[in-house]
Amino acid sequence: MQKSEKISLRKIERIPVFEYFCLGIKSLLSGNICTFTHDCSLWCWNYIDNLWNRGDALFLYSFLPHSSDFFSTIKKSQFSIKKNSYLCAMKQKGVVIYLLLVFLLFGLWITNLMFGAVSIPIHEVIAILFGKGSEQVAWQNIIWQSRFPQAITALLAGASLATSGLLLQTLFKNPLAGPSILGISDGANLGVALIMFLLGSSFSLYSHQSIGGSLVIMIAAFVGAGCILGVIIFFSTKVTNNVMLLIIGIMIGYLASSMIAILNYYASADRVRTFVLWGMGDFSGVSNVRLPFFAVCTLAGLTIAVLLIKPLNALLLGEAYAANLGVKIKQTRIWILLCTGLLTATTTAFCGPISFIGLSVPHIARLLLGTTNHKLLLPVTILSGSCIALFCNILSVFPGTNIVLPLNAITPILGAPVIIYVIVNRKNIHYFM
Repeated sequence: MQKSEKISLRKIERIPVFEYFCLGIKSLLSGNICTFTHDCSLWCWNYIDNLWNRGDALFLYSFLPHSSDFFSTIKKSQFSIKKNSYLCAMKQKGVVIYLLLVFLLFGLWITNLMFGAVSIPIHEVIAILFGKGSEQVAWQNIIWQSRFPQAITALLAGASLATSGLLLQTLFKNPLAGPSILGISDGANLGVALIMFLLGSSFSLYSHQSIGGSLVIMIAAFVGAGCILGVIIFFSTKVTNNVMLLIIGIMIGYLASSMIAILNYYASADRVRTFVLWGMGDFSGVSNVRLPFFAVCTLAGLTIAVLLIKPLNALLLGEAYAANLGVKIKQTRIWILLCTGLLTATTTAFCGPISFIGLSVPHIARLLLGTTNHKLLLPVTILSGSCIALFCNILSVFPGTNIVLPLNAITPILGAPVIIYVIVNRKNIHYFM
């Protein structure tokens, strides 16, 4: 090497890389391996990068025959280390959020059992839950026949609606997509309207003791939602563009709404009032007898959603990229529609149309995690949906009184501010690629 090419040791000593080394040792002693790896990579890269920028790369060339390959390898390895550190931090954050949501879910579920329209002492509730019984037989019936199935229903319905919203927002890449966007909820409303307006008041929602009571209304809502779902799936095989499919779903919803308006116009005042009350949503319509069927349907839909995690992550990158990864776009779209249809139809049939939970909860989960990776996002969405539904159920009941507010009067109070925030800050929130 010539004299001009010789490296200056004093020049290297002035490079401030020792600070990164000290940070790495400190992280290692504290037991944080991810931070130690990150700091050490910064130390090594800062040292080499300073040599390169100062014109001292000839020193490296004298020892490395293929320095250009070496530097590209170093850059790739640094990116890989940073990526692994980021994933490690995200997993740690996800675990913390999971645990917090599980504790919150358990607390809200217990609160739903403790408080209601009828005032029951807390120690009596605890005794009833642990099987010790109570002198008041009516209190036992309230806990086991009313509050317990209502809490389970709220938990499963919230998870179902939130999952449906997440799947549809990912499929259509639209942050304002929800369970009602494809007309499935309108199909359930149409089925109930046909029963209530055409077959008479004997099919009233609250005639639980008659065979033509709420059970027939649930079946009608399920059939109506299923018919609309079948139409949507048929069009999904004919239309390849998701935006066009979304527009078709909206138009089908308008058609169902127009038929409901015609039936509503010619119906009597009592039937219209019954239909309006059903449309306000309620978690108390599922008894212990119907709860197993409701739970099986919702858990089946949630299981399908979990199995769709990998295709959903691929769809975030675009349909063309997902197809190159081996994802069958048409089949995946049909499975997503089947899953959302099953979850939405079941929830609407048993609980009525519930607004804003499916629309706002996926955004809450994304804001909590700061990621669109469905491996982390879907469990948080399920837990958050259950927590929001249980919390809304608590707010709809004034403890110790007979006042019960409609569920759809509570959900917009929590959901509307979230949607407004997302719309206002949409440029700063990168959900979809």
